[in-house]
Amino acid sequence: MPPALRFQAVRKSYGRLRVLQDVDLEVASGGFCGLVGVNGAGKTTLIKNLLDLCAIDGGRIEIFGIPHRQTAARSQLAYLPERFLPPHYTTGRDFLTIMRTLHAARYDAGRLEAVLAGLDFEPAALEKPVRALSKGMAQKLGLAATLLSGKPLFVLDEPMSGLDPKARALLKKYLLGLRGRGQTLFFSTHLLSDVEALCDCIAILHGGVLRYVGHPAECCGKFAAPTLEEAYLRCVA
Repeated sequence: MPPALRFQAVRKSYGRLRVLQDVDLEVASGGFCGLVGVNGAGKTTLIKNLLDLCAIDGGRIEIFGIPHRQTAARSQLAYLPERFLPPHYTTGRDFLTIMRTLHAARYDAGRLEAVLAGLDFEPAALEKPVRALSKGMAQKLGLAATLLSGKPLFVLDEPMSGLDPKARALLKKYLLGLRGRGQTLFFSTHLLSDVEALCDCIAILHGGVLRYVGHPAECCGKFAAPTLEEAYLRCVA
C-alpha cells in the first residue's frame, strides 16, 4: 500500500522569500503525524500545497499514491483549516448535513452521538444558529464535520485552537480510539504534549526546512534531551 502522504523535494517561494525548501516527508497509511514549528515555519503553506490551494514551485506531492492535483486524490481526505468560519446563517445541524452531503457520507445517528460526546458538544447546541456559537463551539462543529466525513485521511491545521481543556482531553481520547483502524491523521500544532499523546511521527519544520522526522521518543534520544520540548529546542537551535 502506498503511503497516505508523500512529499518529495517540495519547494515554495513568495517572491524572494523561500517558504519551503526541498521538503521530503512520508506519512504511512494508518499513521498519525504531527507537524510542528514556530509561527512562520511553513506549516500552513505545506498544508495548502497538499490541498492544491496554492501551487508548489517544484517537487511532487501524492495522496495515497495519486498526484495531489487530481481531484480523485483530494476526495480521500477531510480538511479543517486553522481559521474555521462556518456559515453564520445556518444552524449547526444544517451545517453538518451540508458537509455530510459534500463528503458523500451516510447519516449514522450512533456515530453522530459518539462524535459529539467525544467533543463535549451538547446535541441541543446543533439547533442554534452558527452565529450564536462561541469560537470554541464553532471549532467543535468543524471538527465534528471532519470526523463524520468517513474519509480515510484527516488533515487538520491547529485543530485544538479554541478548545477548552476538557474538550481537548476528550478529543485526544477519541482520536486515540481511531488508531489501529486504518485512519490516518496529519495535523499541525504548537502543542508538543498532543504530539506525544497521539503520534507515531513528529515532523519538525523550521525556516522552511524539515529538521527532524521520526518517532517522538526517538527525537528525545537523537538530541539527548529528557523531554520532547527540550529536544525540539535543541533541534531548532
